[in-house]
Amino acid sequence: MPTPPTPDRSSGPPRRAVLATMAAALPLSGLPSTACAAPPPAAPRGPAGPLPGGGDLGENVLVFDPATPGIQGKLDAVFRQQEKAQFGTGRYALLFKPGTYDGLNAQLGFYTSIAGLGLSPDDTTINGDVTVDAGWFDGNATQNFWRSAENLALKPVSGTNRWAVAQAAPFRRMHVKGGLNLAPDGDGWASGGYLADCRIDGTVEPRSQQQWYTRDSALGGWQGAVWNMVFSGVEGAPAQSFPDPPFTTLDHTPVSREKPFLYLDGEAYKVFVPEKRTDARGTSWGSGTPRGTSLPLDRFYVAKPDTDAATLNAALDQGLHLLLTPGVYHLDRTVEVNRPGTVVLGLGYATLIPRKGVTALKVADVDGVRLAGFLLDAGPDNSPALLEVGPEGASKDHAANPTTVQDVFVRVGGAGPGKVTCAIVINSNDTVIDHTWVWRADHGEGVGWDVNRADYGVRVNGDRVLATGLFVEHFNKYDVHWRGERGRTIFFQNEKAYDAPNQAAVQDGDTKGFAAYLVDDKVTEHEGWGLGSYCFYQVDPTIRQDHGFAVPKAPGVKLHGLLVVSLGGKGQYEHVVNGTGAPTSGETTVPSTVASYP
Repeated sequence: MPTPPTPDRSSGPPRRAVLATMAAALPLSGLPSTACAAPPPAAPRGPAGPLPGGGDLGENVLVFDPATPGIQGKLDAVFRQQEKAQFGTGRYALLFKPGTYDGLNAQLGFYTSIAGLGLSPDDTTINGDVTVDAGWFDGNATQNFWRSAENLALKPVSGTNRWAVAQAAPFRRMHVKGGLNLAPDGDGWASGGYLADCRIDGTVEPRSQQQWYTRDSALGGWQGAVWNMVFSGVEGAPAQSFPDPPFTTLDHTPVSREKPFLYLDGEAYKVFVPEKRTDARGTSWGSGTPRGTSLPLDRFYVAKPDTDAATLNAALDQGLHLLLTPGVYHLDRTVEVNRPGTVVLGLGYATLIPRKGVTALKVADVDGVRLAGFLLDAGPDNSPALLEVGPEGASKDHAANPTTVQDVFVRVGGAGPGKVTCAIVINSNDTVIDHTWVWRADHGEGVGWDVNRADYGVRVNGDRVLATGLFVEHFNKYDVHWRGERGRTIFFQNEKAYDAPNQAAVQDGDTKGFAAYLVDDKVTEHEGWGLGSYCFYQVDPTIRQDHGFAVPKAPGVKLHGLLVVSLGGKGQYEHVVNGTGAPTSGETTVPSTVASYP
């Protein structure tokens, strides 16, 4: 395992060149044990009769109000358990009722979500901090995955809140009454990240943060950049200037619809489902009550980790939405969403693991399904996909009410053996993918070129699909393969597979290396903004990629703000897109850029 050089913010050091041995988290006193639940029996149990809606949220949802004694101690206890538990089974949601909380510092570890329970972020104010740092990993934040903050107002003690994260760590619907620092203490490595529907009164400082996407927010200012900073619909964003400095800025987001969230209406839990916005700019909540629909909890089946797939399907067939409480769910059959407008919302990184090689979740070709806030973890038997939106050949028009996939993350290996052919398949037209990290693991357990085999990360067959915040890494062949017409991507972050054994293993016919982002030759219209691909071929550093991006040469195909990077000289790119763009070279970890193609 290579030893990292001293971090250098000017050149942008390798992201995850050092792998840590993860300590297993022990159950802590005062909180429930998080030992892994056994897989379900081979024969699905299924419900004995009609299923009730509503119910309690389970033992790993901790709900606080301003009068709750010992809040800081409980936050600290969860953090001690989850701080290093990168591949553990603990899952927690920390929920704060509307009101004001003084003197708190909520440090967030793995699989921990914190959220306010008001209809607006300003309904729940913490005079204190919600902190992510990297002390557990010697100041390196590049493995600060799987945690989130949502729907809170913060008044940081020092004036600036620290949120030093990598992938799958959204900062949504937050009001920071001060500044926001996206780097760890000491400005060690950092490589995230995603922020949406937020108001930051002060300045956002990425510092050593190498890449970031900000959507539909309002900023007091933005100071600094390393490789790739992308903004769409952001008040206070820096002007377009890629590649120097590397800001890619769109005045508006073409289509957006914020993530559903749990809130309290008096003493009753409800789920708010925000409405779609077109040409969005700024927050959805800054000018008063947000627009959308409230669904009472009794219209949801509140699932627990021992709920089997037959029961989840029965609840869906009965017309209920799904609320997945924190934990690990083992599925011996596919969960099938067939009803328009269905909401499947996870709390605390609820995790679905398919068994017997099934697809974990399928959505019919219907309007307005909302998938949000959960993790799909590949099982040991190869699945054709983990998520399929629409069946093959789907053709309906969903422009008025698209399906949205938000904070739905995919992992293949790392926590144990896992295999899948193509992690996410999007067949339905007009689908909006708003923040996903699709990851074939490069470290952890069950990792190896043919051990956690996964050829494709995301395949888009539907037309007019929009991706805002697309993170896809380490797949054996194409990370993204786009076959639908009039697709758009705003921000793409990629690393090629670290563990490719040799050039032959990644040879695509006469082409050296599989492109990170491939648009099919038959496509006539496609557009992307702020797209980056990095290579770190640690097994065979002599591997070369002809390009990071491969697209047809058609007038309607346009890409903006492109870069490729060789991390420490472990492999090289010959070009950026097709035959355009200078090659990378040496060990300097300097991006090769193309401002616009063609």
